[in-house]
Amino acid sequence: MPLPAPLDRAEAVVFDAYGTLLDVHSAVQRHAAAIGPRSQALSETWRQKQLEYSWVLSLCGRYAPFWTLTERALDFALARHPDVDAGVRDALLEAYRSLDAYEEVPDTLDALRRAGLKTAILSNGDPAMLDAAVAAAGLAGRLDAILSVDPAGTFKTAPRAYDLAPLALAVGRERIVFLSSNRWDIAGAAAYGFAPVWVNRTGQPDEYPDLAPVRVIRSLDGLLA
Repeated sequence: MPLPAPLDRAEAVVFDAYGTLLDVHSAVQRHAAAIGPRSQALSETWRQKQLEYSWVLSLCGRYAPFWTLTERALDFALARHPDVDAGVRDALLEAYRSLDAYEEVPDTLDALRRAGLKTAILSNGDPAMLDAAVAAAGLAGRLDAILSVDPAGTFKTAPRAYDLAPLALAVGRERIVFLSSNRWDIAGAAAYGFAPVWVNRTGQPDEYPDLAPVRVIRSLDGLLA
């Protein structure tokens, strides 16, 4: 059966990890009872600051491991929501090392590999974070490469972060389909020359009209449909 576009022109499919394969809010959800009614707000602040810190450092020409930014972002979130007991900090960080994969992820990766496509992660996460998360989610045997931006010393959307995928997979960028739930990451992938597919899990409005995805899906189930 022929693969749907843009997979029909691809040799590899590369995924962002956090928010795309892994549910970044599952760490807080596991401890929602201890956190109380501010759990969703805490999780959203944590995620927003984690990303913001990566963008600011990149624009300043600086770099720190993503785990360090994750810790700093959680500290800000706890300070921003002082009604949450800061005693949950260690438990939340431990939970972040083993985030839940979205339920359709294993079957999607298996189907892509059966179709003869290489599969990989390209993530802002540092190597230790990614290794722990992939192992906990049971995805290690389903990926040809787990790529951290750490060797590039910068975060996405810097082009040299995206450079890591074609180099590691020995595939031209024009033959790589890149999936992310983050619209800013899709913009970066489009500018770089990947075929970007936006996994718009939460039904967000579109943006970055000059850097559009080639396709929009609501979950990974839609990739092969």
